[in-house]
Amino acid sequence: MATVGVVPPGSEESSAWVVLLARVARGDQGALGELYDATSSGLFGLIRNIVQDEAAAEEIVLDVYSQVWRMASAYAPEKGAPLTWLFLLGRSRAIDHLRSRARRSRERERPLEAAFAHSHPDPDPEMSVLSESRRNMILSALGGLSPEQREVLKLAFFDGLTHGEIAEQTGMPLGTVKTRIRLGMVHMRESLKSQVGTY
Repeated sequence: MATVGVVPPGSEESSAWVVLLARVARGDQGALGELYDATSSGLFGLIRNIVQDEAAAEEIVLDVYSQVWRMASAYAPEKGAPLTWLFLLGRSRAIDHLRSRARRSRERERPLEAAFAHSHPDPDPEMSVLSESRRNMILSALGGLSPEQREVLKLAFFDGLTHGEIAEQTGMPLGTVKTRIRLGMVHMRESLKSQVGTY
């Protein structure tokens, strides 16, 4: 990545980037590559300082240039230099990433049982009893799992994370995540089968 410093809005380099952005807006992939080569190092540094995670910063940088590809026509030179616009996009993406990470962390701390703690909205007493019975069976099955299995099942089925995202979030090897999910599901199935006779 090329090193980039603060470029004054009226400078020759800034003007060249305005031209590049205009070419990107017309669908010129080569122009996007030139813009990336000229500006990505500075953008990466900014984002890495915000998220404090090199791998996440690299991903966000790619997201930003993908956004530039889609939104180049929205850039207005009178509102600021291209680099300023690019850095604002990067800062916004980085902050979104931090918020998302904080939300996932809060969700991860929520007990798995809380997902079943809400009463059934159906006013039909029979349905309410059936729903409560099912909830109790699932909670009982969850209670038979190891804490490690409960954690990965919660992240996969209640937080909606992929196996790769679970591995990244927990620091576990991907194979371990897959094995724990598979074993947890087997144990859940066996427990439910013993409770209702069929699954």
